[in-house]
Amino acid sequence: MQIGFIGLGHMGGPMAANLLKAGHALTAFDLSAAALDAAKAAGATLAESPRAAAQEAEAVITMLPAAQHVKAVYLSDDGVLAGVRAGVPLIDSSTIDPATARFIGEAAAAHGNPFADAPVSGGVVGAQAGTLTFMVGADEALFETLRPVLAGMGKNMVRCGETGTGQIAKICNNLLLAVSMIGVAEAMTLGETLGIDPAKLASIINTSTGRCWSADTCNPYPGIVETAPASRGYSGGFGADLMLKDLGLAVDAARGVRQPVFMGALAQQLYQSMSQQGLGRLDFSGIIKLYGNH
Repeated sequence: MQIGFIGLGHMGGPMAANLLKAGHALTAFDLSAAALDAAKAAGATLAESPRAAAQEAEAVITMLPAAQHVKAVYLSDDGVLAGVRAGVPLIDSSTIDPATARFIGEAAAAHGNPFADAPVSGGVVGAQAGTLTFMVGADEALFETLRPVLAGMGKNMVRCGETGTGQIAKICNNLLLAVSMIGVAEAMTLGETLGIDPAKLASIINTSTGRCWSADTCNPYPGIVETAPASRGYSGGFGADLMLKDLGLAVDAARGVRQPVFMGALAQQLYQSMSQQGLGRLDFSGIIKLYGNH
């Protein structure tokens, strides 16, 4: 399939590379020259704009930092809708607010294009390995049409409901992820301070009721999980500033429906503090640094 791919960052770059490995043809666009060079080396054709990337596409995929970028890429004079042919499905895998996803979906529908919001879980490692989980907001027919394309980038595709529900699933998942990471950081630091060996404590947590992904796969204490960002200076993972952005989306969405998110609001404050200390580019597990020297 001929795919237009826009957004070749830490997630989008590996996703595009996996589509090429799966045999698809890609026309790619990004603002970063280095990202474009990497895509070209992997076999992609380069485009000069989102519009150009979409013109000959049979499907378009976007993976962008925030809602304002998604709006610009789809709706600007040089954007996707200005170039794409009617009937071509559009997939946005960015993490944005549900309202923006629905807004873009309505604009796409007016242009004659089916639209799916399909944010992902699995991080950079999952993007590189092609094992992402896609949370898809789309009708059943569109979901089945997109499944073979998504399979080139991930292992799990879940239809959450209509447009916007993929984003709802993503922000709820990431709110819980932030809270659980803070909990593990707090428990690990308390245990160390009280005198238990951190590796022993982690092994107990990971075979007990406190077990979770933040403890057994991405433990924030250095040296506990060899493949975790904590064991390489908190680099190469899901940035704390991105987690802060996602918490903002969750808290704002909750405010809009008057739903309390007590832990989510506190997590937002803690990640805001981490960012203000100049640590926002570290992996979000670096939140443990608020508890001491790690």
